[in-house]
Formats: sequence, structure tokens, C-alpha cells
Amino acid sequence: MDEQEIRKSAALEERHWWYAERRALVRRLVAPLPTGRAVDVGCGGGGNTRVLRDLGWDVTGLEYSPVAATLAASRGLKIVRGDSRRLPFADGTLDLVMSTDMWEHIDDDEAVARETSRVLRPGGRALVAVPCSMKLWSGHDVALGHHRRYERAELVTLMEGAGLDVVDVMSWNVLLRPVARLRRRHNDSESEMEEVHPVVNAGLRLAVATERYLPVGRLPGISLVARAVKR
Repeated sequence: MDEQEIRKSAALEERHWWYAERRALVRRLVAPLPTGRAVDVGCGGGGNTRVLRDLGWDVTGLEYSPVAATLAASRGLKIVRGDSRRLPFADGTLDLVMSTDMWEHIDDDEAVARETSRVLRPGGRALVAVPCSMKLWSGHDVALGHHRRYERAELVTLMEGAGLDVVDVMSWNVLLRPVARLRRRHNDSESEMEEVHPVVNAGLRLAVATERYLPVGRLPGISLVARAVKR
């Protein structure tokens, strides 16, 4: 992702429906876990890192981009610069490794999966969110620097092959998938991360939040969210 896109995403992070509901998802999935030492790999502006911190985790945000790392650190978070393919943590020292919308940016995602497994203690948790399905591939992905979108079985195979036992893979942002698919047919080169009118923003948040109460986790969505345990 280029510097302009990073700055735009950071500026939108506090109010944009996508980021707000993604933070709510992270909070909901992580809150039941006992706290410990965590890393948010590819933390960007640090929105999800802050969720872990507020839940009581000793969390470090790891970010490759100097621009994003500086932005996250300016928000009072503990940030280190590093490469997700060579995590700067000792073997078996972390209780949680979280990566939200990061693996798709890396050419060698097998290395990222192996490193995630390596730094987790036995019984430690991985929480990984990735964009779903190459059927949704568009200029949005190109603009954000994606290498791929993932199918469910592909993500499970990748994580299991790295030594992680996948507990669950759920779809997220299911109700808006038809809208995204229609829009992306006409998107050749632009990111969809942009300012949204407050009324529309509230409506989109409501649509995503409604999924919490509907049995849609196995239907195709815009994202996949995987939870796994280190063997």
C-alpha cells in the first residue's frame, strides 16, 4: 500500500463503518480470552491494537511501513517496525498473534503463517482476517497492493500447514457482498476507502452489525476471519 493510501486509511479509521465494525468484531472475538502478551501484525494506524490494549493485553503493534508505524506510535501505542515474514519475537513467547487484512499484502504468505505459529506458545491463539474470494478481485485490490483474495479451504490449508489448528473460519460482511460485487465490476483502479455521508455510514454499520444475530457465518462474505490454536 502506498503512502497516500496509508494516510487516507489512517484518517478514516476513527469513523468509517468498515474500520469501526472491524474493531467491534475484534473486541467481540478477543474479549472472552484470558489476557497475556500479544502482537498485532501489520497494525496500520493501530485501531485494532488499541482494542487489545483496552482489553488489558500487553500488546505490541508490528508495522513494516514507516509512515503507518509513525502514525500508530503517535496514538500512544507500543509499536515496532518489522517484517511479518521474520517476526522479531522469540519462539513460543506470545499468547495471541492477530493479523487483520494484512496477509494478502505479502508475497510469501506461507512465511507469515509459519512465523505466526513459531512465536506462539503451545495453546496460544491466532486471529487472522483476510479478504474473501477472487470473484471479488477488482481495482480496489490493486490499489491496496493485494496479491490475492482467499477461499475458505485455501486459508485453512495455509494455517494448518504452519502448525496451527483452525478452530473456526467465519465469513464477515456477508450482507454487503452483493453490493461490493456489483460496484467492483466497474472499478478498474481505485480503492473503495473513502469518506461516506454520515447517514450512509450509519446504515452500513447497521448492516454489518446485524450479522451478529443472523446465521450467515458460512455464507460467502467480503472477508474471512479465522481463529486457530498453536499445537
